[in-house]
Amino acid sequence: MDFLHQVLNQSPELALFLSLAIGYWVGSIQFGKFQLGGVAGSLLAAVVISQLGVTIDNGIKSVLFALFIYAVGFESGPQFFRSLGRHSLREIVLAAVMALSGLATVVIAARLLDLDKGLAAGIAAGSMTQSAIIGTASAAIAKLDLPLEQIQALQGNVAVGYAVTYIFGSFGAIIMCVNILPWFMKRAIRDDATKAEAELLAGARVYGPGEQPAIAPLIGRIYRVEQAAGKTVEQLEALQQGSGQTTLTVERIKRGGALVGIAPDTVLENGDVVLVVGRRAGVVAIAEQLGAELQSYPDMDVVVVQRELTIDNPAFLNRTVADIRQEANRTLRHGVYVVEVKRGGRPLALQHDTVIASGDLVMLYGTPDDIQRVAKQVGSVIVPSDKTDFVFHGFGLVVGLLIGMIVVRLGAVPLTLGSGGGALIAGLAFGWYSSLHMTRGNMPTPASTLLRDLGLAGFVAVVGLQSGRQAVETIATQGVSIFLVGVVVCIVPILIAMLVGRYVLRYDNVALFAGALSGARSANPAFGEVLDKAGNSIPTVPFAVTYALANVFLTLLGPLVVAFA
Repeated sequence: MDFLHQVLNQSPELALFLSLAIGYWVGSIQFGKFQLGGVAGSLLAAVVISQLGVTIDNGIKSVLFALFIYAVGFESGPQFFRSLGRHSLREIVLAAVMALSGLATVVIAARLLDLDKGLAAGIAAGSMTQSAIIGTASAAIAKLDLPLEQIQALQGNVAVGYAVTYIFGSFGAIIMCVNILPWFMKRAIRDDATKAEAELLAGARVYGPGEQPAIAPLIGRIYRVEQAAGKTVEQLEALQQGSGQTTLTVERIKRGGALVGIAPDTVLENGDVVLVVGRRAGVVAIAEQLGAELQSYPDMDVVVVQRELTIDNPAFLNRTVADIRQEANRTLRHGVYVVEVKRGGRPLALQHDTVIASGDLVMLYGTPDDIQRVAKQVGSVIVPSDKTDFVFHGFGLVVGLLIGMIVVRLGAVPLTLGSGGGALIAGLAFGWYSSLHMTRGNMPTPASTLLRDLGLAGFVAVVGLQSGRQAVETIATQGVSIFLVGVVVCIVPILIAMLVGRYVLRYDNVALFAGALSGARSANPAFGEVLDKAGNSIPTVPFAVTYALANVFLTLLGPLVVAFA
């Protein structure tokens, strides 16, 4: 044991990554339908390892959490700002209910068990996982008309109560939001998250990495000209045209072993081999009017690409799809096919009366030359890249951390978002800005996923390494009464919020409800597990609203507990 203690203190990063490895292994084990998950597993593993006596710098915890919450905010920024308004009233009420029920539970428990003000405030801070309560409660205790020795003892008890209850405060919130809530709602988080995402996508199918449709909507086929001999290229392309859309394009012609230049008035001859590219329905239907299909033919292959373009040209903005199709000349439309249009990261249904707005993105299919030709008139090509824009995101994190340092005083009570709240706000703002200027702030999905997973799991592991030993020692000396009070203060407000959310606020989507519930409790580890269960970012928007409110509401609990306990 002495050897392990020496090794882990000499290199505390070993303890951190050992906690992650063991935690994710334990978290992957299923007990019937129950699974602990990697975040909760890392927390428990860290508590066990902390008994060896590990010292780890507090700055590591702050950095990891800032990375996690910034990445979450960046992904959700566009959707968050579109969701603000009357739709956020439920989240505001839920956050208020959580804070008030937490206050009532702590005060009642303190009076029933005759707990002093310091222990009561510490239990509130740990059980509600809001560290800022320690500061506000200690400041309120310092203003009590008591001897200095008693004030110092009460302030010390704040830390004791916090240390004993924080571990279960994190763990219990995970259980309530990830396991109990779906059982209560009788639905799975993943199912409701998928349903909500489908509604946002307006019926469009989103394919995961490595997935593609078995029947591709855009195809290329090779034909030998027979029935279409004597027709021009323009006439052939017009045969399947409808609704103002280009259905197919002749991309290559080979005659007598040599390639022929293509122009609208080029006349097809019997025996020519042509490559036709376009929408499946048109390309398949043209066979009856063109000739026999060939499986392959030398020199008839053409490289096509899919590229996203920002729609910057004012000529295409604030106009309906029908207007654009009608006025766009043939040269612009030729050889280019619209795959989809996105707004705020979500596919936009392309109806005739759909209005194209600033910030919309269009996915085009065609040859590189055709895409560049269209880009000169429409907007800028967004070139896919696996590189993260560290200039943009480094500045974003700096802005977030500076916001977190701002302190506003409400009388004697200091209010601050902290580094986590500041990083979340910066992530939301920078994510929204990046959605309007897609050439800036690139963050590939794998990079964002790494920041979220490593940031959150590492954060809770550091918490376990720092607080685990003290919590266990305090329980051994003080008894389990403080711990049990912490369990009650952790669970009861969540239960009350669940009942209010279900029967008063009418939450019917468990993924959205879980995000709002974890945010209202300022339960970041629970939110990480909710995201993992959801498999998408659907829970993030309600979480962002309630989390921001919880940082204010729960921080105010410190002086209120001191006043009423």
